[in-house]
Amino acid sequence: MSQQSEQEKAMDVTRRRKVLVHVGTPKTGTSHLQDVLFRNQKVLAKQGVNYPADRFDAHFLAALDLMQLPWAGLEQEAVGAWDRLAAKVRDFDGTSIVSHEILAKASRTQVDRALSSFGGAEVHLVLSVRDLVRQIPAEWQENVKHRAQISYADFLATIQDPERKSRIGSWFWSVQEIPDIINRWGASLPPERIHLVTVPAPGAPRDELWSRFSRAFGLDGLEGLDLTPERANPSMGVPETTLVRRINRQVHQVLPPEHYRPLVRELLAHQTLSQNTRSPRLSLPPELEPWTMELSRTWVDEITARGYDVVGDVNDLLGVASGVSQDDWVDPDRPRPVSINRASLDAIEALLLEAARLREVEADLNRQLHETREALDRAYMRPSYKVREKAVRGLQRSAPGRAGLEVYRRLRGGANSFSA
Repeated sequence: MSQQSEQEKAMDVTRRRKVLVHVGTPKTGTSHLQDVLFRNQKVLAKQGVNYPADRFDAHFLAALDLMQLPWAGLEQEAVGAWDRLAAKVRDFDGTSIVSHEILAKASRTQVDRALSSFGGAEVHLVLSVRDLVRQIPAEWQENVKHRAQISYADFLATIQDPERKSRIGSWFWSVQEIPDIINRWGASLPPERIHLVTVPAPGAPRDELWSRFSRAFGLDGLEGLDLTPERANPSMGVPETTLVRRINRQVHQVLPPEHYRPLVRELLAHQTLSQNTRSPRLSLPPELEPWTMELSRTWVDEITARGYDVVGDVNDLLGVASGVSQDDWVDPDRPRPVSINRASLDAIEALLLEAARLREVEADLNRQLHETREALDRAYMRPSYKVREKAVRGLQRSAPGRAGLEVYRRLRGGANSFSA
């Protein structure tokens, strides 16, 4: 029997390689999924599953690169990220997972580039989806957490515009219109390779969504996975979201994007304001629920007719009416002042605690700098060159020491300095 040719070996590897491309949609539990995949990379790899990421946002940067999206300067950092990701997928003999929700926006040209970059592997499309009754208010809040100042009423009017001329309306439907996303990402895939994971209806067991993700990605039955939530994208209530929108109006010209994310989005929105679970939740105005549910019905009918693999219940996409009357509905554009005051006090407390923490860090750095100066002065006062050189080398081993040396040399005008 002749030895297997190199070409045949390559074809065997290609047949073994599978890529699960998860392209959204936003606000469907994607942050938790990606967190679990990132933290369990070694455990997954031992069991034949590859989640290629050297940092938690590696797939986000790859998506920015693929679609050449501007994103507060991160697009510069993202250059080449998709090709690096695709190379890691091609190099893995097994199942690879690529996951980020903004991939839902990709054009047909960008989709073709993405799929061809996997080198002939068996590609499956995974799309996690949730009903519009919950998605619409969630998307408005997500816009607010990304510096948007648009009111809820204007947002609702924007997404109902049939021409979709505005940037916000265009973005919303590009990442939420399920049939259109499948048309772009699944045009070259057979129906059995297109998998929809539905977000369970309200009241379902807390682990039901993860159970559905596990089945879709082939993770059920894998041993040793740590499912402890560490990264999430929690939601805020009505007054908290209104407060962040008002903050956006106040600081949009004075707070640079690189400071907005850690201070407003992370510290205030995620770590502080989202913790108040007693606030009324964002919801659709009752008069819009029939429109969204009717639109969703057309999607459900189309999905059913096309024969895609649905993990969960396709009727979860229809949504559940809130049962709230127009009089009882809480309008985020007109919240009760007392609720805004409570949220404001929570925000002030968080910012004061963060300021106090930073002052302690500054004091500690100043103390280390003072000690560095004293050590340098003692070293320079001694006649021995070797003693001084040894002291300088010791200081260069730590960041505070190097900082102290730099300050000291500037004070002395660069004279009598040592270099490592």
